[in-house]
Amino acid sequence: MVNFTLNILLQAAAVAAGGQDYATAYKATQENGRPLVVLVGAEWCPGCRTMKHSVIPQLEKEGGLANVAFAYVNADDESRLAGQLMQGGTIPQLILYHKTDTGWKRQRIIGARAASEVQSFIEEATGAAVPKISSRQ
Repeated sequence: MVNFTLNILLQAAAVAAGGQDYATAYKATQENGRPLVVLVGAEWCPGCRTMKHSVIPQLEKEGGLANVAFAYVNADDESRLAGQLMQGGTIPQLILYHKTDTGWKRQRIIGARAASEVQSFIEEATGAAVPKISSRQ
């Protein structure tokens, strides 16, 4: 029970701090086949801050990220990685990779979105229902 509680606390702390680093989340995805969700943004970007500090924590709190690996990539600090992940230069970009019968598929949404929109994006991309998010952003 203590390990379970510690694991939950560590996961919550990771999301509050911006998620796992990309390498850790990528490795977890390769090992367990779960979808990988990556938020690419920057601290100077208002929409990115909204996604990182409001929308993503709400999704995590309400179980919307329970079945995916999540990572945050700071486009300023990790510009090379961000450039490899993104299509175009607009941030924030929420990129989702999920395994299909023919390999890994990549989908993305651009710009700040409400938690309910992100939830729908994850559901549609993975074909898996996630817990319903309340109507507040």
